[in-house]
Amino acid sequence: MPVLTLEIPGSDEYRALRVAARLSAKSAEAADAGLKNSWASVCVRDNGELIGMGRIVGDGGLFLLVVDIAVAPAWQRKGWGAKIMQALMDELHARAPKSAHVALIADGTASQLYQRFGFAMSAPGAHGMQMRL
Repeated sequence: MPVLTLEIPGSDEYRALRVAARLSAKSAEAADAGLKNSWASVCVRDNGELIGMGRIVGDGGLFLLVVDIAVAPAWQRKGWGAKIMQALMDELHARAPKSAHVALIADGTASQLYQRFGFAMSAPGAHGMQMRL
């Protein structure tokens, strides 16, 4: 049975799970620099293998961003995305100041999951924007 823990994944397993879950590939250099700066991080492991993850990044007070919600294809549609989000939401409610702005970018139909946790579309009042290097 998979186990969910508050931990930061290793760089190689993080990068592999992102690709397996059809998220964009990240370089080893980027993962090595970024992972250690996680504000909160959740891993789901089955017999030690990383099968799910999620992170929150940001300054810890004013602005936080939910990122890297990923579940390995064989484990999708079994509730792990919701369990990962709940663990991250528990960390937010326990540690983040009441006035913190928490955001995320929802790919495809993932917005349905995030709406269950209180996230709402920002348009038309605001529009998410992004740039990739």
